[in-house]
Amino acid sequence: MDRFYEAFAQRDAAAMAACYHPDATFEDPAFGPLDRQAACAMWAMLLGRATDLAVSHQVLREIGAETTARWEARYTFIRTGRPVVNRIKATFTLEDGLIRTHRDHFSFWAWARQAFGPAGFLLGWTPWFQARVRAEALRGLAAYRVKAGR
Repeated sequence: MDRFYEAFAQRDAAAMAACYHPDATFEDPAFGPLDRQAACAMWAMLLGRATDLAVSHQVLREIGAETTARWEARYTFIRTGRPVVNRIKATFTLEDGLIRTHRDHFSFWAWARQAFGPAGFLLGWTPWFQARVRAEALRGLAAYRVKAGR
């Protein structure tokens, strides 16, 4: 996991992608479930947009093929210009030394309060708002993939 997060901190999307198994899956509250290609494109897109991203991590537990980590991302949410500190718990399973499953867990409401301000505070906990943000994130990812040829 250190290799993955070090690549993330260095904004090296190719090195992050190299950590994923060919059949990897990813999931988080903002994008939902993604296959390997979409997840790698997501990281490349996010890193390409980031102007002030700072990432730190700590591996909490490694037992067999399962790993749990805690990581933090500090950045400016481009859509609103608001600062965000997102604290995430990640769970991984490994296969052949590569990430097979990657699940990021964080409070969507806590993230939305920071990213969207008063609107996120009032609506960030609602399924409607979460679905709207996810749909927008997936539209952005689809547009990025077309533009980047991914």
